[in-house]
Amino acid sequence: MLYHTEKIEEKWQEKWKKSDLYKVSLDTSKPKYYVLDMFPYPSGAGLHVGHPLGYIASDIFARFKRLKGFNVLHPMGFDSFGLPAEQYAIQTGQHPAITTESNIATYIAQLKKLGFSYDWSREVRTSDPTFYKWTQWIFMRLFEHYYDKKVDKALPISSLIDTFSKEGNITVSAVCDEDTPTFTAQEWNQKSEEQQQTILLQYRLTYPNESMVNFCPGLGMVLSNDEIKDGVSERGGYPVIQKKMKQWSMRITAYADRLIDGLEHVDWTDSMKEQQRNWIGRSIGASVRFGLENSNDKSIEVFTTRIDTIYGVSFMVLAPEHDLVPMLTLPAYQAEITAYQEWANSRSEVDRMSEVKRVTGAFTGSYAINPINGAKVPIYIADYVLAGYGTGAVMGVPSGDQRDWNFATHFGLPIIPILDAQKGMDVQADNTKEGKYINSDMINGLTYKAATEKLISWLEAEGIGKGKTQFRLRNAIFSRQRYWGEPVPAYFKGDIPYLIGESELPLLLPDVDKYLPTETGEPPLGRAVGWKYRKDGQEYDYELSTMPGWAGSSFYFYRYMDPQNDGTFASKEAIDYWQDVDLYVGGSEHATGHLLYSRFWNHFLYDLGLVPQKEYAKKLINQGMIQGRSLYLQLNTNRSLFVDVNLADDKDRLFRDDYEKMILTDNRFEGINLDTDIDWKQGENGKSYANLRSEIEKMSKRTLNVVNPDDIVAKHGADCFRMYEMFLGPIEQAKPWDTKGIEGVQKFLRKFWSLYIENEKLAVTEAKPTGEELMILHTAIKKISEDIERFSFNTCVSAFMICVNDLQRVNCRSREILEPLVVMLAPFAPFITEELYESLGHTSSIHTAEYPQLNEQYLIKSTVEYPVCINGKKRDSVELSADLNAKEIEEYVMGLDQVKKYVEGQKINKVIVVMGKMVNIVVT
Repeated sequence: MLYHTEKIEEKWQEKWKKSDLYKVSLDTSKPKYYVLDMFPYPSGAGLHVGHPLGYIASDIFARFKRLKGFNVLHPMGFDSFGLPAEQYAIQTGQHPAITTESNIATYIAQLKKLGFSYDWSREVRTSDPTFYKWTQWIFMRLFEHYYDKKVDKALPISSLIDTFSKEGNITVSAVCDEDTPTFTAQEWNQKSEEQQQTILLQYRLTYPNESMVNFCPGLGMVLSNDEIKDGVSERGGYPVIQKKMKQWSMRITAYADRLIDGLEHVDWTDSMKEQQRNWIGRSIGASVRFGLENSNDKSIEVFTTRIDTIYGVSFMVLAPEHDLVPMLTLPAYQAEITAYQEWANSRSEVDRMSEVKRVTGAFTGSYAINPINGAKVPIYIADYVLAGYGTGAVMGVPSGDQRDWNFATHFGLPIIPILDAQKGMDVQADNTKEGKYINSDMINGLTYKAATEKLISWLEAEGIGKGKTQFRLRNAIFSRQRYWGEPVPAYFKGDIPYLIGESELPLLLPDVDKYLPTETGEPPLGRAVGWKYRKDGQEYDYELSTMPGWAGSSFYFYRYMDPQNDGTFASKEAIDYWQDVDLYVGGSEHATGHLLYSRFWNHFLYDLGLVPQKEYAKKLINQGMIQGRSLYLQLNTNRSLFVDVNLADDKDRLFRDDYEKMILTDNRFEGINLDTDIDWKQGENGKSYANLRSEIEKMSKRTLNVVNPDDIVAKHGADCFRMYEMFLGPIEQAKPWDTKGIEGVQKFLRKFWSLYIENEKLAVTEAKPTGEELMILHTAIKKISEDIERFSFNTCVSAFMICVNDLQRVNCRSREILEPLVVMLAPFAPFITEELYESLGHTSSIHTAEYPQLNEQYLIKSTVEYPVCINGKKRDSVELSADLNAKEIEEYVMGLDQVKKYVEGQKINKVIVVMGKMVNIVVT
């Protein structure tokens, strides 16, 4: 029986498939454990060796928990809506569903080769209508609810309508738009349906609204921040501008406090929690309205966490897109303002937020009035202020903020000393009139807290401000001008959206002739012929934008619990049993996207009583990145080009013959002079070569450093690949891929095989194990079990290597040792262990066995090996009972024949017994 990886792996893949080994059912007789991987987007490139890192770790843990008696849910699916498939469709005319299906087939084949214990009967795909029916259904529930502050949860809009009709909204405490008007019951009941529905949109948890977005004209669509890099689209490299568009939004800000507080109840890394806290950005302060010099009915609202610094305001800055900019811009400044607005709109939101050193701006010519002291302050626009964040306006206090100081210095604005309430510094103020304004003397000498409270109290009494908690988090844009996404289940009567009937779900994607915007600028769905909503003999326009990629990924973990259910997204029985995700494994790059939005949806579903836990993932592990080694060819023209790592030799050299082959297939090499642009050197056998420079960086097709796991599996086997990825280092850390190190793991697996098989026959015996063999086994059980529980898989691999070496040293063949050992290795190397388990005579799968129990008594050493030295030189060794005292050890050693021979005729000066270590006899 040979250790032939390919045959063994093919054999067991087929057997597992036929037996449905990994299919899981709802079994209340066992404790549940839910292990989840962040499901992948199925790109055409397939997996590279960095992708399976988290999957291997989660699979080891899932298999371990199954062996420990848990009923383990370990599913896999695909986040299959998205921009890359659509872009490919635009280029080729092929429907995205076709390429997506092909890509998924490639992914599944690769994943199965790696031996993952996924229950493929539960596979979900976000682009499958039977799945996105429930994405649309949840969207409808969000539309039908608002957030009530009094009960701190979502409630039906119908109850809000009932309150409006009886009491108006004066007593309502709900999350809504800032400009929502107040009205009585009589005023509400006198409004038309259109007017009422318009007001309700200001309360709904999802609603269409004018928003500033990242618009990419080259792609014809809105992009999220993580789809933009250096001001251009990550896909295609097209410029991105800021544009105001009507978009659906999700009122995630209603849950901002709960999203921060909920982090205290999950076992996530501190860095992940901090990222979310910072992104949500809870700030406690005050909202203040600054009047305008030339207007009695308009004002500019700002939010500040340091209301006590308001005495030092010397200017105000608005976002270039602020609604009041046209009114505030005087004719003499119009050209400069217009030019600045055009420049600012060409910059991405990310760039505007991150740039802190460069100072730009333009003066409107208008002035605001400081409500505290009546001082006039000039109004500027600057791109570092965003229209969608806060109020789109900030008060400039150069003596209290570095960025404001830079701005004031650049534009020659005054830097006014601010009141320090504890030091009692006075301020300068124009137009101060006793009684109209709150003079600094009135709060001079107060503590910061007392001064802040007095200022806020005064603002509220004057009706020009109030205490307020504000969040950096903004309502999430929920529209994409794409084809390949979930259709929004809504239609419009004029500008008012209505939901389609629930029985009409799923609303399917229509056929279109092209996957591009229409000639009039509508999204691709505008190309669908006759795609209208029909009701009561009337036709209405559907929403033409589709949902974003994060929609389906915000609840998919529940669909795995009951994926074939057509009556609900998951039955109550399934949700009550599986409850939540016990272990979630995925990348930290999703901290402020998927992981935040999915928590928001889960809190909402919890409010509706549809799920049992506020937080869906108890523990989260972020796997580190496996990096590739990129190779660069440096040209004499100061250009450098990526070179496919597979074309270089082991000394990072590119031979001219291989270069000439590249020219034929790679247009990156056009225009390069073969003789003058490259520094060729003369190598062995007269072959010319060029030296390449290497860098460790992210694996990608662009850098030509991708390593295909299929190639590694074909050469070394899936078990070797799995264990090597774990052996590279701690799961959370980034590490470079180096195929050279895989030989050590392959050697270990062959050693492991040889413990059981010798001369192609089973070598395992029924011999009773020795005390040392039991100690070796149980030392490994203790170490590996503890390390798996703390997700230290690299140290587990090391412990297996030590164990096998020790068992080989004592020539162990005992079934009582080797059978538990093969079960322990099964989560890491499922193929070789399944083959050996069968060789040991078992007819059931090793993956349904019981994990070996630790017996601490075998860790207590009953004997000690003592080296026996004469004058410090080892002459013998002896194994003695650990219970002997020093006198007994000395007597036993002095009676040894080997010792008598060496000390004969010599004077014994002393005998030194180092307990548990050695015996040294000093003679002269």
